[in-house]
Amino acid sequence: MQKQKRLILVTNDDGYQARGFAAAVELAREFGDVIAVAPATPQSGRSQAITFGEPLYLDKRHEEEGLEIYSFTGTPVDCVKIAFDHLLLDRKVDLVISGINHGSNAAINVLYSGTMGAAIEGSFYGIPAVGLSLTDHSPDADFTAAKEYGRRIVQSVLESEREDHGPLCLNVNVPDIPLVEIRGLRICRQCRGLWREEFFPRETPNGRRYFWLTGAFNNYEPDAPETDEWALRNGYVAVVPVQIDMTAYDYMPYLERILK
Repeated sequence: MQKQKRLILVTNDDGYQARGFAAAVELAREFGDVIAVAPATPQSGRSQAITFGEPLYLDKRHEEEGLEIYSFTGTPVDCVKIAFDHLLLDRKVDLVISGINHGSNAAINVLYSGTMGAAIEGSFYGIPAVGLSLTDHSPDADFTAAKEYGRRIVQSVLESEREDHGPLCLNVNVPDIPLVEIRGLRICRQCRGLWREEFFPRETPNGRRYFWLTGAFNNYEPDAPETDEWALRNGYVAVVPVQIDMTAYDYMPYLERILK
């Protein structure tokens, strides 16, 4: 009996026309058949958002042997849901790849990221998922290094026996440096830090006030070598296993004391 080919689901948050999405599809095709569903328009920063109260449109953009590409007018999480609950149904998916994102999703960005929102959603279906990002926001970024290290990680995930720690979800960030300068992979924890935003007021030609959002990331532990931000600044690919359970266990004994 012929062995069934693997099936990889690819999605992203930059939209189906993004170069990073095309790079992720190319990477996934090395490992099996690919179903790719991405937002019709860029959806960065949408995290775990889902769409209620408005119609969603699914369009097939490309089809060939072993590959189907769709755009969907929802969020990145909507894209994962429509894939599993409508397109794929009973078909066995071996891996979810979300990305390759244009820009870093390290540290606190994991909570805001549509790329990681989609990867986390894929893991909810019991499928190993990899969110893959490059620390370059440019639309024409060079994804050579991200594809190379993504290839290594995907192969390892697909070929290794998984321990029973719940669904595997990885937040992988690749520094924006030439492939030959990358010093290797580091298994990291999420860096502690926060974004501090600034809202700059502007005015439309008809006099209505609006705001333009910008801000900066405040790294609370810049010298901690076990963190993803340190790894990226020092030329490593940062791999953070993402835990879905957000319970603050350290606070439970404290709350038992003060709330009785």
